[in-house]
Amino acid sequence: MMNINLSDGEWKIMKLLWSESPRTIAEIVHLLENDTAWSKTTVFVMLKRLIAKGAVRVDNSGRSQKYYPIILRKDVTPEETDSFLSRVYDGSVGMMVSSLVGRHALSDEDIEQLRKILDQAENKK
Repeated sequence: MMNINLSDGEWKIMKLLWSESPRTIAEIVHLLENDTAWSKTTVFVMLKRLIAKGAVRVDNSGRSQKYYPIILRKDVTPEETDSFLSRVYDGSVGMMVSSLVGRHALSDEDIEQLRKILDQAENKK
């Protein structure tokens, strides 16, 4: 597992690269324009950071620079989950679920999925 921490903005770019690669800066700017209104310069700076972190590589061989993810989503998700739980809920999954239930944020489908996950976890013991 990689020890790479991604900012919220970096996550947005990585999700695009994980869903389809390669992508150019122009494509990334276009896909994010409704959500972020980031300029080409902003996206370029964030891509440079991702390259420095070892999360993205760039191919300069064609007319346009093309960006590819180096890391897999599954390699950074567990650490990000732990970081989120620690920051927001003092590491407690129960507190997080309780918060979601208290705000009526779980659909019937979410509840059923949680039941299945808990059943699987119980059966592994």
